[in-house]
Amino acid sequence: MMRFALMLAVTGAVLVACGRGGPQPQAIEPSSVVDRTAPSVIYPDFGDADPHDWEKRHPGHYPVHGVDVSRWQGPIDWRTARASGISFAFLKATEGGDVADPLFDDHRQGAQAAGVPWGAYHYYYFCRTAREQARWFIQNVPKGADLPHVLDMEWTPHSKTCTLRPDGKAIRAEAQQFLDILERHYGRRPIVYTTVDFYEDTDIGRLPQTEFWLRSVAGHPRQVYPRALWRFWQYTGTGLVPGVQGKVDINTFNGTPEIWAQWKAGNT
Repeated sequence: MMRFALMLAVTGAVLVACGRGGPQPQAIEPSSVVDRTAPSVIYPDFGDADPHDWEKRHPGHYPVHGVDVSRWQGPIDWRTARASGISFAFLKATEGGDVADPLFDDHRQGAQAAGVPWGAYHYYYFCRTAREQARWFIQNVPKGADLPHVLDMEWTPHSKTCTLRPDGKAIRAEAQQFLDILERHYGRRPIVYTTVDFYEDTDIGRLPQTEFWLRSVAGHPRQVYPRALWRFWQYTGTGLVPGVQGKVDINTFNGTPEIWAQWKAGNT
């Protein structure tokens, strides 16, 4: 109980510090993490086809978990997924300037019907302009999402059509333009999803007023992304979630259920 009280105190301090001048990722310190000891912790605990042996800070220390999906997951039983502990979903919508995920509308409508908060993500293509890609996303994603949308930026060395690697300055400028266009259209600034090597190579963490969703499947983000602030953590790409066929990415939100509710509503 002492640790739980400490976590609430730290969370409250973070909320006061954030104010309403724009969302700021909170930092959960090791001392404020609740132990995974029954019966006080009932956080989601999903299966994994290739589990990692987490040290000290386990994804299960965080109470709010969700998935990100694309056509590769096929049809999804969203009610079953929600009942298993899924609290949100990011759905692939578009890629580049002319590719749309054929299951986006099905996933969106299914998540909505089941009461699973959703946002859409765009996979960035370095051989198209940011403006062109933003227009393509807007053309395919209606307003009304529960969550901010996502710009997915990572290297594409295996692409059959584009293996360009712009420098960090150029990438940050493109990202800024894409984010600005979507923020004006949807009314909320998108999140940026990225990977370890891309984060290090491009210094994308320097983007102002931007929240990050970080991939780290073999270590806590504090270890893998030193000094980085993050809102979401993708901790596995081989998760097993009831209602979802095969393997799926699972993510956790950086905060308590109370912080989650306020952030989802755009109040932090």
